[in-house]
Amino acid sequence: MIHLPNDDNTCGWYQALPQTPVKPQLNGEVSTDYVVLGAGFAGLAMARRLAEHSPYARILLIDAQRIGQGASGRNSGFVIDLPHKFALEHPNPEHKQKLLSLNRSAISQLSKLVKQYSIDCQWSAVGKYQGAVGSRGEAYLDHFEHLMKDLGEPFEHVDGAELAKVLGTNYYSRAIYTPGGYLMQPAALVRGLGESLPENIEVFENSPIRRLYKENGHWVLQGDHGVVKTPELLLGTSIFTREFGYLKNRLLPVMTFASWTRPLTDEEMQRYGGQLNWGLTPADHAGTTLRMTADRRILIRNTYKHVPKYGASVSDRVKQQIQNDHRQVFLARYPELEDVPFTHTWGGVYAISRNFTNFFGQLDDGVYASACDNGVGAAWGTISGTLLADLVAGEYSSALKDIQQVTGMPSLNPPEPLLGMGVKSRIQLAKWQSRSEL
Repeated sequence: MIHLPNDDNTCGWYQALPQTPVKPQLNGEVSTDYVVLGAGFAGLAMARRLAEHSPYARILLIDAQRIGQGASGRNSGFVIDLPHKFALEHPNPEHKQKLLSLNRSAISQLSKLVKQYSIDCQWSAVGKYQGAVGSRGEAYLDHFEHLMKDLGEPFEHVDGAELAKVLGTNYYSRAIYTPGGYLMQPAALVRGLGESLPENIEVFENSPIRRLYKENGHWVLQGDHGVVKTPELLLGTSIFTREFGYLKNRLLPVMTFASWTRPLTDEEMQRYGGQLNWGLTPADHAGTTLRMTADRRILIRNTYKHVPKYGASVSDRVKQQIQNDHRQVFLARYPELEDVPFTHTWGGVYAISRNFTNFFGQLDDGVYASACDNGVGAAWGTISGTLLADLVAGEYSSALKDIQQVTGMPSLNPPEPLLGMGVKSRIQLAKWQSRSEL
């Protein structure tokens, strides 16, 4: 029995979208040339690229939920060009340049698709701020500045007064602005990518796969109402890759949480006094991510949980406590908006590894995966999914060589219960250390 995604219906990004017809469910017995499992950023990119390479092949894209309901539609809406904060610490400058090039290739690819298919997802090239609240955050900003100089990337200092004009709050002491990041509505982007796939891709939603096994040289995927046989299987399943027997004891399931308001009224916008459509990530990685969306919603994201049972690990009581914590963070920044309610609080599960290494490549005969995005899935999922399809098709490039050089095998985790105890303690320690930046 495979443990399936267990996402609730409280994701604000997804609930804000208009309803669309449901794609068919997997039914009966099907044979196909390729199966892509998982319709997030990685799976969508895999399927699209396979179809470009093999326009007459039959390609099935299967998701356990509706497209946009999973982790790819639950993030904070950043598509970041820079390497992740931990990757920026890598001692090899060439390694970091390759990550930067891969991320920017993903942004270019997504930009072209958004324009080509008129995907209405608030796609905007506005960069991002990295903000500090106090001395701890400012020390991290100083270090970030040093890393940016070593990388040769442009950035701007933004003092507290100037930052307040953008954010509508004087809560932050200063920030560093980097121009290369994009903002978007993630569920809208994922859905739009799913609606614009090539014609030889068949999409099945609400079609969980319960069992995977090999028979007569083909992989057999068994669902609730159907069975698929294929010689080539591409997994865009992130943390759920371990449910199929691969990368077991190497991936850590972590959920991070967000809350947002309803759209502010004209009068509330006057009280707010800041700009629209910006994003701020914390200088201290355990701090708070803050967004003002293009449609006037303020989003707060922080709080991390180890979720060995995915969504089922988080009770209603815990969700309410998280929303209460988010409310305090919101009021600390915007006390003049205390009458503006939160409408949604949600979490999204993703995979991290102890050695902060992404997996990319072949797992078994005819089985390939890009797994473990370490929390930066929009750009990484897009480019890794694209290049994985290139690998399967035998289309080699400098970008494929680069991604093979910057990825590897996630390290083994200690056994339970030591793993759960260790992760929980690490998260609690980070929360305590970063309390001044929340």
